[in-house]
Amino acid sequence: MIHTIAPRSGVAFELRRGERLKVIDPQGEQVADLVAFNRADLGEAISSGRSIDYASRIYLSTGDPIYSNRSGVMLRIVEDTVGRHDFLLSPCSAEMFRIIYGEAEPHRGCFGNLAAALAPYGVAADAIPTAFNVFMNVPVNPDTGAITVEPPLSRPGDHIVFEAQMDLLIGLTACSAGQSNNFAFKPIQYEILGRD
Repeated sequence: MIHTIAPRSGVAFELRRGERLKVIDPQGEQVADLVAFNRADLGEAISSGRSIDYASRIYLSTGDPIYSNRSGVMLRIVEDTVGRHDFLLSPCSAEMFRIIYGEAEPHRGCFGNLAAALAPYGVAADAIPTAFNVFMNVPVNPDTGAITVEPPLSRPGDHIVFEAQMDLLIGLTACSAGQSNNFAFKPIQYEILGRD
């Protein structure tokens, strides 16, 4: 069953070990922020630092594991039709919209959407880690280290599939930052494969 996340919103759900999560960009050029927690111990969460450290590169794709803050493998990317995602930038937030864009009445962003979706499961806002930003395109200048946020490379129907390596709690959004989505807010879809 395919579920749709409305533009600028987010959801949380459980993903059992061995199940696969397919994240789909139905219209193209839309980012989805993904976070994961060990369902049995919410103190264990995905870690961009450890995942990038162990992979020795910043762009993760098919075959790559996503590690936790305790060096456990939480997810493995088993299929990827895009090949460019970001694991450097934190979820967009009301504070980010104020600081970077000067918005007086900012949207709560992916951070706020994740916090609201994960709260019923007992996850505090301060526990939300750097997200795996599915489809987000963040080139890094090799000489200066400067980063830019460019339009996603995803086209309508592109997808990525993760396989859970432990029982997980997942937070997933349709990103709220205009720059990340080529200044158009669109839905994200997901499907859990292997669930009875």
